[in-house]
Order: sequence, then structure tokens, then C-alpha cells
Amino acid sequence: MPKKYAYGIGLILGCMALVFGFAQEKPDLVTVAKIRNEGFKHSQVMKIAGYLSDVIGPRPTGSPEVTRAYNWTAGKFKEWGCKNVELEPFEFGIGWAPRYVSAHLLQPHYAPLIAISVEWGSSTNGKITGQPVCVRINNKDDFEEYRGKLNGKIVLYMPPPETPTYFTPDARRYDRESLDARSVFPVSAEEQDWQDYVRSFEDDLEDFFREEKIGVLVRPSSTRSRNYGTVHAEGIRSARFPDRPRPLPEIILAAEHYNRIHRILVEYQEPVKMEVEVRNEFFADDLNGYNVVAEIPGTDKKEEIVMLGGHIDSWSPGTGAADNGAGCAVCMEAVRILQTLGLKPRRTIRIVLWGAEEKGWVGSKSYVAKHFGDVETMTLKPEQAKVCAYYNYDNGSGKIRGIHLQENIQLKPIFEEWIKPFEDLGMTHVVTRATGGSDHGALDYIGIPSFQFIQDPLDYGTRIHHTNMDVYDHLIPEDLMQSAVIMATFVYSTAMQEEMFPRKPLYDPFRYPVRR
Repeated sequence: MPKKYAYGIGLILGCMALVFGFAQEKPDLVTVAKIRNEGFKHSQVMKIAGYLSDVIGPRPTGSPEVTRAYNWTAGKFKEWGCKNVELEPFEFGIGWAPRYVSAHLLQPHYAPLIAISVEWGSSTNGKITGQPVCVRINNKDDFEEYRGKLNGKIVLYMPPPETPTYFTPDARRYDRESLDARSVFPVSAEEQDWQDYVRSFEDDLEDFFREEKIGVLVRPSSTRSRNYGTVHAEGIRSARFPDRPRPLPEIILAAEHYNRIHRILVEYQEPVKMEVEVRNEFFADDLNGYNVVAEIPGTDKKEEIVMLGGHIDSWSPGTGAADNGAGCAVCMEAVRILQTLGLKPRRTIRIVLWGAEEKGWVGSKSYVAKHFGDVETMTLKPEQAKVCAYYNYDNGSGKIRGIHLQENIQLKPIFEEWIKPFEDLGMTHVVTRATGGSDHGALDYIGIPSFQFIQDPLDYGTRIHHTNMDVYDHLIPEDLMQSAVIMATFVYSTAMQEEMFPRKPLYDPFRYPVRR
């Protein structure tokens, strides 16, 4: 037989043996039963989620609240007997927190207005009361029309958005058909395009408003979430950098409230009186963010690592309950379950609660650069080869219905075995296609097998995500308990198997440059 054919057949047989070997790794049903019993009968997941959201509250990076969350979660890990608990720093910039937002319509009638501050926006100079001004500025040529007319004013500077009526439910669960549809392949991975700061017309507009000494900017809530009084958060990404000027004071109004004021001013041309006050704080004493890290040490394979995590920071209008207090609570509860049961994983289990995910995966990207390698050149560090897998949780509080393989087809047989004990809980699908949008993307890019679970969407995308409705009341206890049980099982099973997970080919950074 020609050597090249013998090599090809040997490679095929080797791959078949590898896949066959993984397929034989059955779940330890005795341990699964113990995990299920602890996770459903003695769950702490809602207490964890409730403390993070109700007590600590919203957690913008660099705020005292997120610092409290760092310390509280680290304390829980120590309480549960975890080792190597630390707050690992990374460069971030200036922190921020909202302290007071008040907005009212006073004329032609009184109405309280649903309002939040833009993230990293400044405070007003006390309470501003007066007639708001609607401006239409599309380019620099429009500046002259308003020059000298905006000093101290309440400025509405965006067109009114549409507020459609919705005839479909806010919340839904996946059915078999919709889960099957997620298995359609090929589908390219979602990419996060976190570009470095580049000056744009928005900066020219901000400079103009700054020169005019406006009192406060007012914008309507985005329609990315359904309306009905829901306010979608927005932020000023470049404001965390110390060399950038502090942004102007700016509030976001519920779309319906913004539109009412805009109509009275523009369509009816009637006088309007508003009252607005904003108080925010900036924090520049510590320009770092932090990842919270803790471990359950392994036994005979302790140098190898299995990771799990979610992001601990949040947007400010709600309390960050679903995004991502739920993910932190699920991962923490999974660790608590394993520790409570006294299980001894072969590999070390490492949990990381990521900082600054909402500002462009800053915490996870920094962690990758420190521990795993340089994505610009794909120069790898020794620790990268020691990580067997990373499991991420960041899609609200819906129960787990499956898992994305991130196109790592070699793992399909083993995961299909691992989901069998959870079919009665609704986990039925192993999907080859990739998904993006969270910290697992940073680890996936550097070549670590990284996975995001498929969760029931509920009302996460229509009502909760990045809005003032992201609060504890919209978490579903049974779903989070199910998720924690599955997370604990997958992490423990990965830590116990004989072989490391197979890996996809590394990205070629010279053919496909990394997108920031």
C-alpha cells in the first residue's frame, strides 16, 4: 500500500478511535443524582442572585457597587472552602455610578417621566427647569442654526422613534422545532466588533453642545427592546479613558414620554416646561477592573483546568439580575454544590466572574492576554494548553435547553451522552454551530474549547436585556436551579474524564485579523 494512502487511512482510523473513545465516556449517574438532589432540594441560587441584584444592585465597572460584588463573591468562595481566591486586576479606566435622576413634565400638564442617565454621563449643574429645545442636526452645517441658543437648555436632539404595538408574547420558550432550527449548519459565529475609539461626527456634535454650554441632553430609549415604558440603557464607551473629556449630562426617556414632549413642541407648537436633575459620580483613584477567581483543586490531574464563569458587571438602569447576576449565581451555585457534596475532581475547577464584559469583554480579553496568549500573533503561553474547557452562562435566566459546540464537532458524541440525564428537564440539543456575544468568545478565539449554553429566551430580548426591567422579579427560580445542576454536572464530568477535549484549529491572525 502506498505510504500516503496508509497515512490517510491511519489518520481516519485515529480520528474514528478518538470519537469512539469520547462517545464511551458515560455520565456518572450516581454523582448526577447527588448533584440533582442538592441543586433542587437545597438550592441557594436565588439567594445568591437576590443578594447581587437586590442588595448590591447595579454594578457598573469601577463603581463602589461592583467592588462590593467582587468582595462579597470572593467571600462566598472562601466560605465554601475554595482555594486560590483572588481579585485579579486588569486595566480599565475611570469608573462611574449613577446617584440621582429626576425628570418631570410641568407644563402643559404635570407628568412624572421615566428617565435614566446615560452611562458615564456627567451631572447637571443642579436642577434645570425650563422650556426644552428640539434640534435637528445632521452635519456640521447645521450648527450655525442653533449657535448661541442652547446655553443652559434642556436639549432634545434625536427624532422621535416609532412605538409599535406588538401582537406576539413578550416571553417564549423554545419548542422542538425552534431548537431543531438552531442546528442548521453552516452558520458563521457572531462576532463582536469592539473597535478602538475613532473620532466621529458624534464627537463634533458633543464639542458643539459643550461650547454652547447646554444644560442637559435628552434622548429617547432605543427600540431594541419593546417599549411600554421600558428604557434601554446606552453608554459612552470612550468615557472610561482618562485622556477623554468628561461627557455632557444626558438622560434617556421612555420612548412614549419623549415622543409626547416632542409632539407638543413640534407638531402643536405649544409651550412646554420640564424639570431635570442628574447626579453621577466618577471614580479615578483605582483605574483597574477586576476578575474574581476561585478554584476547587484537582487530584491526579490538578495541573489541568476546567473553567466556568459569567460576568459580574452590569448596566445601571435595573439591578443586573438577568444580565448577568443570573449567570454569576448559576456558576457560584454549581461550585457550592460540588463543594457541599465533597466531590474530588481530577482536574482543577476554576471559576472566573469576569469584569467589564459590558464594555467589550475587557476582563476576559485581559485574562486571555495574561494567561493564554497574544491573539494578534496567536503566540500561545503554556497555560493555554492546560485548559480542557470553558463553560459560559450569559443569556438571562431561561433554563438550559442545549449547548453550542462552537463548531467543535469532535465533542458531539460526548455531549450527546452527557445531556441524556437531563432530557426530563428539557435539555435535548447539542448544536454544532457557534454563538457569540459574551466572554466565551475571547477564550474560543485563543483556541480553548469554549461553550455557551442554549437557554430559553423568555422575555430577555424583548423586555429585560440592558433595561430598567432587568430586576430580580423577572428571574425564574426553577430555571436557574436546573441551569446550576447542569452546569455543575458538565464541569465535574469534564474534570473527571480521562482525556483532554480535542480542539479546533487555531484562527490564523494573519488571514483573519482579530477584531477588537
